[in-house]
Amino acid sequence: MSDRVFDAVVIGGGHHGTIIAPYLAKAGLKVGVFELLDHLGGSCVTELGPAPGFKMNFCAQFTRLYGHPVYKEFNLRDEGLQYAFPDTNEAIIFDDETAYVSYAAFPVVNKETGATQYSEENVKRTYDSIAQFSKADAERYLELTQIYRDLWKPAFTRYRYSPPPPYGTPDALEELMLNPKSGLDPTMQFMTCKQIAHYFFESDAMRILTLRGFMTSFGIFPDAVPGLGAIIPTIHLTLGWETAAVAKGASGALTDALVSAGKKIGVEYFVNADVAKVLVENGRATGIQLADGTQVTAKQMVVADVGTYQLFERMLGQKYQTQEMKRRLASLSFDMGNVWWGAIAVHELPDYKVAKQYGPDINATPRTYFAPKDLEYFEKRYTHELYLLGISSKSFNLSAPDTLWDPSRAPEGKHLVTFEDYTCPVSWFSRKEWRQMAEQYFDSLMEQWKTYAPNMTRDNIIGYRVITPVDLQDTHPDMRDGNWGEGNMCAVQAGRFRGLPGGYRTHIKDLYMCSSAVFGGGGIARGSSYNCYQIIAEDHKLRKPVF
Repeated sequence: MSDRVFDAVVIGGGHHGTIIAPYLAKAGLKVGVFELLDHLGGSCVTELGPAPGFKMNFCAQFTRLYGHPVYKEFNLRDEGLQYAFPDTNEAIIFDDETAYVSYAAFPVVNKETGATQYSEENVKRTYDSIAQFSKADAERYLELTQIYRDLWKPAFTRYRYSPPPPYGTPDALEELMLNPKSGLDPTMQFMTCKQIAHYFFESDAMRILTLRGFMTSFGIFPDAVPGLGAIIPTIHLTLGWETAAVAKGASGALTDALVSAGKKIGVEYFVNADVAKVLVENGRATGIQLADGTQVTAKQMVVADVGTYQLFERMLGQKYQTQEMKRRLASLSFDMGNVWWGAIAVHELPDYKVAKQYGPDINATPRTYFAPKDLEYFEKRYTHELYLLGISSKSFNLSAPDTLWDPSRAPEGKHLVTFEDYTCPVSWFSRKEWRQMAEQYFDSLMEQWKTYAPNMTRDNIIGYRVITPVDLQDTHPDMRDGNWGEGNMCAVQAGRFRGLPGGYRTHIKDLYMCSSAVFGGGGIARGSSYNCYQIIAEDHKLRKPVF
């Protein structure tokens, strides 16, 4: 006998579970969301720290949910989700005291809708910033900005928020690739990140930022093959076309807004609910069983916001695995996308030496990197050091001074800075070694940081927290080996090839996947749950999304 009955049961109240649940409820279904942890949101959460009075992001940092259809569909601004939209976007400071700052070519002009508008002034400022390194790269920026506006942006939006067609039927980017005006061609499907950086730019500065951009957005290294779906977003990051918006209240504000919208239309959420098994009868998913023995019936469907291994090995088991599925499971890789991550509470934000030459904007950019201007090191030695030692000798650090735009995250007059750099998979070192390495990493980070910003000394630090890949794996079961993307996001594990055959529709009737393990991939607002809902709506004759 079932303990509870729902039309739709969602396994996992992570980011995608909290997106798909209100869509299902708006379609008239009774929806129950069952989350293993003691909180909802998965990686999209806010935590206290790293010192009393501060609030930090545990994992997800750059969200841009205002560009996702769910933002308008459920009027998330009225649910409390608000963004700050700085004009500055991307900055990188090099060890030779040169720097680049990008300004949003398409800044947000309507905070309620997230609508953008072309800015000639910002384009000129970015052009001038690039031109100091290469006039050819600056002209390339103008060319690509036009292509982005006319071709790339509409095609990529359609690509991200549409279920992928079967292999052999071109998706939106494959169609674009065949357009001679697109600036893309078929060979780019097979180029490495390094080759893409060299193809689009001639200066070391822009190539370094592009390679770091592939890591920021997709967690992949210079010799990885990114695929078409990663090229446009990475060039977008390099050139700073649209603002790196800052969520007020930190990333947990997204989850709060989504859950608030869901509750208003009847979604029920359960935390500390360990789903042990998906119940299957006559080849159809009929519900779930919790670890405490509770059984929950799903009259119409079960939707899994969990990873491939969790669903097919832990919750279904080998009884429901075909030989092809076993081969695919054995071939999945999690050996990129492993990060050092954390936050520093400071008395004052980094004051970079280059600000004297480049102006105060270099100190007020949502994504600020500091890095050696050493392309050869980045391409040939950086990854090897990470895999051998876990810590690189030269940092390509990303920082975010969010309290400039959201002072609610720190006590009055104090600030918070997020940091990120890359490392190796969890399994390459013991837990004891990771604890020791975390302190070694932070010492190395601070030694290098103060060469760029002399005020970043120990005296400026109120408190800090280093989050290791071990922490990610322990708190997020699908982030195997500490991989934040829930699996590598290079070409062979991206697009229509991500996940097992079937994608959103599993081989079991009425069992669907909406997590980062399927098309959309890791990161916030990348389409997995929205696309999964479109598939469900088609299968069950439900209402289509308004937006």
